[in-house]
Amino acid sequence: MKRIALTMLALLCTLTLTACGSDTAKGDDKEVLTIGIDDTFAPMGFKKDGKLVGFDVELAEAVSKKIGKKVEFQNIDWDLKETELESGNIDLIWNGYSITEERKKQVLFSDPYMENRQIIITTDKTGIKTKADIKDKTLSVQKNSSAYDAVMKDKDFVAGLKDGKPTQFDTNNDCFMDLESGRSDAIVVDETLARYYMKQQDNGVNYVVLDENFGTEEYAIGMRKDDTELCKHINKAMQELKDDGTFDNIKDTWFK
Repeated sequence: MKRIALTMLALLCTLTLTACGSDTAKGDDKEVLTIGIDDTFAPMGFKKDGKLVGFDVELAEAVSKKIGKKVEFQNIDWDLKETELESGNIDLIWNGYSITEERKKQVLFSDPYMENRQIIITTDKTGIKTKADIKDKTLSVQKNSSAYDAVMKDKDFVAGLKDGKPTQFDTNNDCFMDLESGRSDAIVVDETLARYYMKQQDNGVNYVVLDENFGTEEYAIGMRKDDTELCKHINKAMQELKDDGTFDNIKDTWFK
């Protein structure tokens, strides 16, 4: 009886491990890769007239074709992106995702494919012209974003903010709306999104981009640490798209 019980326990453990492992199967073994995005992050990946469009969307589709995979896009809470990846709910984080030292501890990054800056934006009504002018004022950033990380590194700057910390919002669009309403005095956002956003607006707001910024960074694709083979294939496909001009053609569509 004891032997039967032990056999059943071993079988149960095997089934449990198999079930758990199926959710986080290696991306290279999958026919369909699920990409986690913030569908408000224009022009990288966002909803327009009900359809998902953008530079990263087109680039992901081109890369997936090269490596013989299909892709589907899943809107996620950007604050939980690494958790979604680790749990197996998504296979890739690909939506203006910046390389940072902190993220490297959790995520395997592809080769970088685009540079970006974290810029400071205000309006002509605030009188802000330098970082120093933001002292005792309200600054907003997207929650758990590279903008937040970049701002928090400047401890003296953060200490001088109203309430001693930046205000956090779920999306960059929320940051802009708070700035436009006058509740935020300044915001820090990705330059790629900010330039595109401001170009689309006709709301009577005069935006001011400060000469100072919070540094240059690089966009890359994030995947699970053990997806080394998938990473190799993605890097190879990306380089081929750059060599044959496809990458530049997609880039011109969104950034020309």
